[in-house]
Amino acid sequence: MKISTAFLFDRATSQMSVVQNRLATSQAQLAQGKQVIAPSDAPDQASTISRLKGILAKHDSYTQALQATRTRFQTEEIALQNVSDGLVRMRELVIQAANDTMGPVDRQALAIEMAGLRDQIMSLANTQDTAGAYIFAGSRVREPAFAMDAQGALTYQGDETTIDILVGDQRTIKVNRSGSDVFQRVVRTDAEGKPYGVGFFKSLSDMVDAVANSDDVGMNQAIKEVDALQNGVALSLAQIGTDMNVLDSQEVVIEETTLRLKNTLSGVEDLDYAEAITQMNKEMLALEAAQSSFAKISQLNLFNYIN
Repeated sequence: MKISTAFLFDRATSQMSVVQNRLATSQAQLAQGKQVIAPSDAPDQASTISRLKGILAKHDSYTQALQATRTRFQTEEIALQNVSDGLVRMRELVIQAANDTMGPVDRQALAIEMAGLRDQIMSLANTQDTAGAYIFAGSRVREPAFAMDAQGALTYQGDETTIDILVGDQRTIKVNRSGSDVFQRVVRTDAEGKPYGVGFFKSLSDMVDAVANSDDVGMNQAIKEVDALQNGVALSLAQIGTDMNVLDSQEVVIEETTLRLKNTLSGVEDLDYAEAITQMNKEMLALEAAQSSFAKISQLNLFNYIN
């Protein structure tokens, strides 16, 4: 077998190129802290990394949805708590006005405060979130939940549509509640004893008028109705509390799942620095040895063996 000088040079150059490529890969891994620099280096591992990152991105979207929903629920809770406080105060004023020791002028003064509370509650019913959406309008979030109709009565303008959002692979949460559920109608009976419904704000206005006009029948009716109105708001507050607990539970589930996924991804993607540094040192020694051998071989020729 004949071994030419060109063959020796090509062989040595090829070996050094392989070692240099391995060293460059090790250096790139150390620089980025990743096991896989290019998908072609380890296709199966790269596929696993991509899949895990996709799942983590989806869980991030779940977390963002939970945070947005929590903010909305907190806005609803604050609004309804203020409504509840206003109704409690109106009940106190109605009971005070129904006392026989109160005169017409005194009752008119109480009616002024009640009218202010009614207007405040009306404003709270049209509360908007940070995005400008009306939170009690169902799915018609760009229109006020309550508005004056042709007769001057404040009526519900939203709908009963509920909106569900995905907060887990198999979990959805309702993020809105309609104004008709929160601000419920009261039931009255007509002269024939037949029941009929009266709107939430019509009931409040009738309370104010009854006190302002010293209407004993109206004030007694108002005491009963304000309790019914208060109960409807209290139920909505209780539902918000339940929904917040669901958010807390789901948030814990997502956090635990995300932590497991990150640990798995770290094992597949992140570099073991101690092992990588050891490997790089080996490759540097191999490269130095190859370069040294090539330097010596390149200086040899036939005349070295002729004395």
